[in-house]
Amino acid sequence: MPVDQRQQHDDPFEGRIGDALRRAGDSFVADGHALVGGGTARGRRLLFRRRAAVLGGVAGIALVGVGGALLLPGGGGGPDGTLSVAASDAPRDDDGKVSGADLVRTLKRLMPDGEFSDAQGRGTGAKEGPYARVVYDDGKGAAAVQVGLSRIDPRSDEALHATQCPDTNQRTYDACRSNKLEDGSTLMVHQGYTYADRRENTRLWLANLVTPQGYFVTVSEWNATLEKGTPVTRKAPPLPESELAEIATHPYWIKAIEAMPDDRVEQSPSTDPSPRSAEPPLVSGDAIRATLVGLLPKDLEVVLDGTERTDFAYVVLDDGKGRSLVQANVQLGGPTSLFGPDAEALPDGTKVVTRQGPGEKGGEGVVMWTVEALRPDGTRVAVSAFNSGAQHTAATRDTPALTLAQLKAIATSDEWAGIG
Repeated sequence: MPVDQRQQHDDPFEGRIGDALRRAGDSFVADGHALVGGGTARGRRLLFRRRAAVLGGVAGIALVGVGGALLLPGGGGGPDGTLSVAASDAPRDDDGKVSGADLVRTLKRLMPDGEFSDAQGRGTGAKEGPYARVVYDDGKGAAAVQVGLSRIDPRSDEALHATQCPDTNQRTYDACRSNKLEDGSTLMVHQGYTYADRRENTRLWLANLVTPQGYFVTVSEWNATLEKGTPVTRKAPPLPESELAEIATHPYWIKAIEAMPDDRVEQSPSTDPSPRSAEPPLVSGDAIRATLVGLLPKDLEVVLDGTERTDFAYVVLDDGKGRSLVQANVQLGGPTSLFGPDAEALPDGTKVVTRQGPGEKGGEGVVMWTVEALRPDGTRVAVSAFNSGAQHTAATRDTPALTLAQLKAIATSDEWAGIG
């Protein structure tokens, strides 16, 4: 489908976090982990802003982005790293060693018998990256099915997020499994929804494959002809889990990825000679969790916690008045000029912004209180608290378990200065 490339996803440290949440809620499929970056500094910023804006990186299932389009780790496509799927992407036979028409024909061949229409695709020579998309009808309703191909560092966070099932406390979905295959590849099959709050009944099912060589295949399907904004045509997407996995693991896609030109493949940080590879270290999720727990008031019980491998951690608190989610996002060595003139300046040079607004994950009555701190060394900390144990469930109390003053004390603590 056409993707509106005008949509921009501003860094939450540059503007109102509520606005960032609304943009993210409208622009990203909301059923899993965010994947952007490919290991570059640009990717790190995108990954962090996505995590900070949308509950710690669990807003969008791996590599599915604007309108259901594909997020390429190499940053191919639109300005936010998405693979733009334009109405003009009629399959061609001359756009790469493996053409868009070849990819579409293969996708059709691998699917069960049925009627096909609205085929779109790009070949391995396309700057924006290869993909194939069709509308498929097996007699039970038309549905969009899409394949995207790319390469990522198989040891990276991006690869982990692509193949790791989401935290069930942070995200609702129907089913998910992640398995190691005999060749060392990891395959995740996820059955969820386009929107976490189920504002539309559109289901999103996908299979993500990452090989030890860093070949990435993602196959997505919906129970509608478009990824969002159109009525559903059937109860569920057409391909069951087994068939979705079979398509994703077909060797043809690997051959297509191998046919991508070198200038269409993002180099890993270890081999990239450009200055952008000299980026600050990632902060482990375990270190963030330990620091966050150590800074909490001692009279609050931690009843649940979780982390991403880097940059993010959360806890669920209970003070006897109802559960309350608290999350922290941390990044080292970022730009030091992100906050506007309305930010509070502390004596040590730390800049602080405080915001209050509604939650954005569909939980009835949920509010979100956030304090963001930017230290002079570029350490960025965003701490948010909610009046529910999870954003997608109804409020359990009137206000979060932490006050704004307590959130500020946590976000501006010197303990974050030594983290890493």
